[in-house]
Amino acid sequence: MSSLETINQAKQDLSSKFEYKTNEVAIILAAGHGKRIKSHRSKMLHEIWGMTTVERVYRACASAIPDINSVIVVGIKAVDVMEVIGKNPNTAYAYQEEQKGTGHAVQIGLAEIDKDFDGIVYVFPGDMGLIDKDTIAQFRENFISQKSDMMVLTGVYEGPNEENSYGRIIRVPEQDITGTPSGSDFQNVIEIIEHKDILALAANVPYTTSYKGKIYGFMREDLLWIKEYNSGVYAFDSKKLHKLIFEISSQNAQKEIYITDLIGLFNKEGYIVGAASPKEEYVVMGFNDKTVLKEMDAIFREKIYENLKNIIEIDDADDFFIDEQIVEQILEMDKQGTPLDIHVGKGAYIGKGVKLNYNCVIKRNAHISGSITLGKNVVVGENVSVSCFPEQSMSFGENVQILAGVQIKGNVSIGKYSRVESSVHITGSDEHPVRIGKNVIIKGTTYLFGSSTEDDVYIEHCVLINKHVNKIVKKDGTVQQIRFYLPLPEGIDAVEHRE
Repeated sequence: MSSLETINQAKQDLSSKFEYKTNEVAIILAAGHGKRIKSHRSKMLHEIWGMTTVERVYRACASAIPDINSVIVVGIKAVDVMEVIGKNPNTAYAYQEEQKGTGHAVQIGLAEIDKDFDGIVYVFPGDMGLIDKDTIAQFRENFISQKSDMMVLTGVYEGPNEENSYGRIIRVPEQDITGTPSGSDFQNVIEIIEHKDILALAANVPYTTSYKGKIYGFMREDLLWIKEYNSGVYAFDSKKLHKLIFEISSQNAQKEIYITDLIGLFNKEGYIVGAASPKEEYVVMGFNDKTVLKEMDAIFREKIYENLKNIIEIDDADDFFIDEQIVEQILEMDKQGTPLDIHVGKGAYIGKGVKLNYNCVIKRNAHISGSITLGKNVVVGENVSVSCFPEQSMSFGENVQILAGVQIKGNVSIGKYSRVESSVHITGSDEHPVRIGKNVIIKGTTYLFGSSTEDDVYIEHCVLINKHVNKIVKKDGTVQQIRFYLPLPEGIDAVEHRE
């Protein structure tokens, strides 16, 4: 099967039919190269706080506008991007085989929407991984309340001007080129000019543009110093968008079809073009390189820390990971009014699926992820690795201690008051789970696979594969210890002594 056939098959398999209950559709642009990110992965598949940026945008839309229809426009690594979102209700995929600009991507996305659709179309960049439910909901409210035909979400650039590569928002100045006051048009949005197109202008010749019959002039340097920039988020009246989207010209420095040119076309038609800004500037951040991506991840970490810092103990605000689902779990536990006494060490990682409990301690550089349930008072020590595959589960009873350096994987349960000490490796598969009883001690250089134990046993320096360890009480009342148990060697005839 050719690459195009594979993409079309994935598109067919993963797309769902639309239901136009809300009369609102989001087009998420996730086709770009992301050349400056210098990675074989699609730009949209880079992660912020454990989730790809395109997923974050998709989920924010779905949270802000329930039952919204979504079109994800894919291109580079198309199948990978489609698979990370998967098959969901009211979600379709469109393939942009050749990247000819944002306007072209929107044209591709619109092809998946019913031609008779009469509602609102939103456009979101797939790399805007910090955008959230509240920002989208407020943007939607602004568009509706201002009765706009088109609206752009803008930001204010706060970094060094020479590093600002965003498209500038051009607003009506106080007077036109003849000195006539602009009157009520003052500060209305005229257009957006891409940074590269500004650089292509002559330095000493004013750039002129018209708005409602008046001509306004701007010097190149003045345009470069504009701080208000285009975030790439838009809302449109769908009928007007369909009418004008194919009129966009590619006569620009990049020879691309810019969605930003729609502002000029909407203005010429006398349509209402509005602009709105978010409450927090960081939500409209996009990235083109690893440095900005890292900055966005740090912003998200700070948000998580601010939510949790007075509920649980986190040793290092700059070095921890707690999955968002776990954060919600902690916040819900906090609502019960009982102190949680959860402690998270520096560098600790608590991934999706984990269920924490009261007085749990996850120590320095411990890694725990998967469907793992912790009882009360569980300690997961330094550099411990605890994980299981999807469809598997793991549980630790109350007062279990997993000491430094232990590795536990797969289908495993450990009874309360048990202790697993350093250098122990435990693995349970679907067919051969590990079941450890209560008050068990496992220590030394020990490996357990697919084995089970009764309560109160002691295991040290053993290799137990598909075994059951019985509790044997000696005449003096003590329990028989299991030490130095090793399976018989295999292939011994291939091993010879060297002088």
